[in-house]
Formats: sequence, structure tokens, C-alpha cells
Amino acid sequence: MKYLRKGLIGLAVLLLAAALLLWFLPARWMQPRIEARLHGLRLAQVQGLLWDGRAGQVLTADGRVLGSLRWRLSRRALLGEGSLQLDFSGPQLGFAGAMRQLPDGRVEWHAVTLHAALAALQPRLTSSLGQPGGTLQLTVAHALLQGGWPLQLQATAQWRHAVMQTRAGALALGELQAQAQAQGGVIHVQLRDDRHGPLQVQAQALLSPLGWRLDATLRARQTDPALRRWLSTLGPADADGTVRIHRRGGLAASLPDATPTTNGNPHAP
Repeated sequence: MKYLRKGLIGLAVLLLAAALLLWFLPARWMQPRIEARLHGLRLAQVQGLLWDGRAGQVLTADGRVLGSLRWRLSRRALLGEGSLQLDFSGPQLGFAGAMRQLPDGRVEWHAVTLHAALAALQPRLTSSLGQPGGTLQLTVAHALLQGGWPLQLQATAQWRHAVMQTRAGALALGELQAQAQAQGGVIHVQLRDDRHGPLQVQAQALLSPLGWRLDATLRARQTDPALRRWLSTLGPADADGTVRIHRRGGLAASLPDATPTTNGNPHAP
């Protein structure tokens, strides 16, 4: 009995020491495991605890400094139900938000904000239409993800000082605004301009894991030959210069109709 009691006391001491170690675990001890999930990014000047820490520098694989990172992780993560708050700050990219891991494997995000200088992103966002420039600002009030796909979503975005860099030069597009909602895994996006820029835009898109659909009307507000030529690469123009786009992919027939209108008039200024 005496040996059993000593064994139990020793086990209790070991469990207490392990609990204290986890409770006050320095972030730098877990740095290699954290970096293994950052897709090539590295952390430097790591301070604080795993649960409440800071990296003074977040670097790319080639040593370029992107910014600094602060985080706060709930200790309930040990039970698979923790929450995580992130705050990344850099000259070209900023991100803040709170994430909660749900017991059923789903992930919930809320109070997410992001701003990015598009021309400075690496790798650059390029397409046959050109390279986008300007500033993207995104706000996600709530998102519920399963397997990385939004089951629920409430988000807004602004593309400020929108520019498309083409081989013929830079095309100013003005300011574009978007709203996105998702229910049952179907994402509905509405895109429009601010009614003052060089490009008039009215568009709606529907996306699901099975298919997507895009319906849009675009028209240059002024007589800008370069902008009109760029629009012509998207499709044929009507007599007034309006380009209508109707594209779909996957099982788009299963999605509801998405025809862009503004007060019943797609040509509203």
C-alpha cells in the first residue's frame, strides 16, 4: 500500500508538471511546428507563450519581411474546441480575425478584416486580362466553413483605386464594391461600381461546390478607346458599348437565376 501511495503521488506530480509546462509553454518551443503549417513562411523574433505570443517578423522563404504577427489561442484547444485570434500587420498586407473550432470539425470565423495592396502580392495575381492593382479591403462579419468551403457567409469588399495593368498600359476602373452571402453552401456575390468611375459594372455570381454562374454587364462611361478595347476582349458590345457576360461551369443548371439588375434597369448610371 505504501508503494502504491508513493506511485500515485509521483504520477500526480508528473501530471501537474506536464500541465504547468503546457500552461506556460513558450511559443519558440513550438515554432518549428507552427512554421510547418505556414506554407513556406518563417517566423522570427518569437516572444511570449504558445497561447499568447508574437512574432516580430514574418518572412518569406527568400527572406523578405512581410510584417509582424500577434496571436491569442484559447487553452481549450487542448480539448479540440479552442478559439484563435490573429492580428497580422504589414506595409502591403494586413489581417485580423477570430476563429473558433467547432466540435463537428467545422470552423467559424468572425470579425475578419483584410487589406491588401494587390500589385505587391506575391505571387502576383495575373490573368489574360492583365494584372490587378489598387487596394482590396475585405470585411467578413461571419463565416462558417466545412472543409474550407463557406456554408454560411456575410462579407463585403471594396476594390479601391482599381487598376488593371495590361500590355497596352494601366487602365483605371474606379472603385468597385461587392457583397457576398452564403446559405447552405451556395455563395451569392453582387458586384457594382460606385457610379462615379470610368467603368459601369453590374454583376452577380453564384458559386457552389458543384458549379458556378456569372452574369454581368459592363460599359465605359466615357469615350476611352483603351478601356473599350479591353472590354471587347470580354465579349461583343451592344450599340451603346455595353458588354454582356453570361458564363457558367460545372452543374450550373442546379443554381438559381442570377441576372444583374439595378432598379430593373441594367444600364442605370
